[in-house]
Amino acid sequence: QVQLVESGGGLVQAGGSLRLSCAASGRTVSNYVMGWFRQAPGKEREFVAAISRIGGRTYYADSVKGRFTISRDNALNTVYLQMNSLKPEDTAVYYCAARPLLYSDSPGSYEYWGQGTQVAVSS
Repeated sequence: QVQLVESGGGLVQAGGSLRLSCAASGRTVSNYVMGWFRQAPGKEREFVAAISRIGGRTYYADSVKGRFTISRDNALNTVYLQMNSLKPEDTAVYYCAARPLLYSDSPGSYEYWGQGTQVAVSS
């Protein structure tokens, strides 16, 4: 059992930055690959970024590569998503998710999910 709670969302202007946090409890996040996904109104949930158990490997969707950075602090059971150069197209609810052992970009493969945090980017 893992509980995930996202925070850090908000309303920003295009070009601005936000840092999302995902706090985990129950089991230590070092056992899990952690991912960020997002879902805009009327759209399917899509992969944003993921990070390996120790943090040595990161993965990004092409749409955010070079702008977003995922990181983790296993001692704090926390995963972060630093979002820079935000665009209106980034507007969505952002979800933190966890799955055991191996990387995946498929939402259906992730076992645990947070409730999401809203990110809105104005033009």
